[in-house]
Amino acid sequence: MSVLAHVIEAAGISTVVLASMRPVVEKMRPPRSLYCEFPLGRPLGIPGDAEFQHRVLTEAFSLLDTTADHGPIIRDFDEVVESDEQPVACALPPRFDPNLPACVDEARGLRNAYDRAVAKRGHTDVGRAVDADTIPEVLAAFHRIASGDDWKTVAIPGKNTVAVMHDIRAYYEEAALELVGTAGARSLEAWFFEATEAGKTTLAARQAIKDGGGPFPFWFYMAPGHR
Repeated sequence: MSVLAHVIEAAGISTVVLASMRPVVEKMRPPRSLYCEFPLGRPLGIPGDAEFQHRVLTEAFSLLDTTADHGPIIRDFDEVVESDEQPVACALPPRFDPNLPACVDEARGLRNAYDRAVAKRGHTDVGRAVDADTIPEVLAAFHRIASGDDWKTVAIPGKNTVAVMHDIRAYYEEAALELVGTAGARSLEAWFFEATEAGKTTLAARQAIKDGGGPFPFWFYMAPGHR
């Protein structure tokens, strides 16, 4: 959005960016931005609270009365909204093979639930980079990186970490929905990254790649930016 703001401003149209991450607008320097410390994905703050959302928009539009001639304007919204999502209560399978990395054993243990979900829905979101059979292999590669292997020497199936992570999360979340019935997207995200071995391994591998000099897009989008 910050880049688009520059393009639109160049065409003579004033813009305001609703920013969820202050470092981004500080780096990209859009002409006007309102930094709102809200959970990512909730640019207006509180779902269903029209009064609060209108207050955010009123504050944002008020920036149009300012001039950005002397540098970008970043204003902080005066209220913080904390994330209220709790991880979905989904029981994970017990360890079956203690000789395997915990994340690999876990992924294998969820396969029956995943297969039932696919049979029930008639389709799956897994398959952007790898299929369900390859998920344990990808997690084994992430486990190696998290355990200290140089990320440049570890063959990651699917190669594209963004697409691979889409498949891993889809596999886990479809299995979880089969086990618990219904859950919100944020609750599933929290469950994956905070409660599963796969999520913890992913974050550890992401940090290891970053620390090992991995390029920004390669590691950053392995998880949502706020993680």
